[in-house]
Amino acid sequence: MKIRELHIYSHKLPVKGGSYVMASGTVSSLDSTLIKLVAEDGTVGWGETCPIGATYAEAHVLGARAALIEMAKGLIGTEIWPTSLNRAMAGLLNGHNYAKAAIDIAAYDLMGKCLGVSVADLLGGAMTDNVPSYFATGIGAPDEIARLAKEKRSEGYPRLQIKVGGRPIEIDIETIRKVWEAIKGTGMRLAVDANRGWNTRDTLRVSRECSNIPFVLEQPCNTVQDLKKIRPLICHGLYMDENAIDLNTALSAADSGLVDGFSMKITRIGGMQNMRIFRDICEVKNLPHSCDDSWGGDIIAAACTQMGSTIRPDLCEGVWLAAPYIEGHYDRKNGIKIVDGQIRRPTGPGLGVTPDEAEFGDPIASF
Repeated sequence: MKIRELHIYSHKLPVKGGSYVMASGTVSSLDSTLIKLVAEDGTVGWGETCPIGATYAEAHVLGARAALIEMAKGLIGTEIWPTSLNRAMAGLLNGHNYAKAAIDIAAYDLMGKCLGVSVADLLGGAMTDNVPSYFATGIGAPDEIARLAKEKRSEGYPRLQIKVGGRPIEIDIETIRKVWEAIKGTGMRLAVDANRGWNTRDTLRVSRECSNIPFVLEQPCNTVQDLKKIRPLICHGLYMDENAIDLNTALSAADSGLVDGFSMKITRIGGMQNMRIFRDICEVKNLPHSCDDSWGGDIIAAACTQMGSTIRPDLCEGVWLAAPYIEGHYDRKNGIKIVDGQIRRPTGPGLGVTPDEAEFGDPIASF
């Protein structure tokens, strides 16, 4: 089955409540990029990529579109099967995993529809139809984040990620302590995510002053070299996030024992095909990991949920969705939602969601 058409769309996703704050910046609206692949027989597959601003990672919306346009003509007539498609993209453009991921996701959606199976089936089979989620707070005042932590625990979330960094370290320490007091004894797991916003000095201080609080440190510092410096000196588990830019880096971190787990984004690593390989590496190494993305609507959410359902349950740190922060759905009937801290996996063919094209307007480019 070959690609007959490729269309690129733009869609605005305003942030509910006004803004979302992280150490890398404040986001009030995001511009998502959607891909529509059409096969020779007319079957359609959808993909999506939505970088969260231009400073969170080495990705931005105009870069994604430029990369997609660069590859598009060369992909017409290419087989949709994952290995041949990924090799074709590699032959057309070096790097830019976050752009290639949108095409890879669309291809998996298309394959599933052609074969009448879900993407989870293509990835080896779902282990559950109720995928655990986790809630990520923005950066806020200690008392407010503690209140939010208690609220989200009552909503059934099994895991909480609190954002820190970009402010005096004493406020971050106070936030961690107050959040722990709010959830202690509930069984809710805790991750402290600095999004590269701490230096090694402050990371060591946090781990020492909060040594009695069980949490994982998620990407506290900016570089792999920084992680290597703090690794033997901290008393908390260390997870890699932004530094896990490709399979080779993730494999090296896992094989060397640098980290205890990962927060992985499907678009960062290049799509479903590479995420499947990453999942299997983590299973061999017995490393827990999440399966999520930086932002996006129902297509990204469905891709994360389908993949998340195939992770060995004891290694699954959950699937994060932007859904609580955005209004509406691309697919009003099957839109992906979090209920009681869980995400119901769509069981239709492909991703299990069918976006309303009228939501996106005319394509910004067609091939």
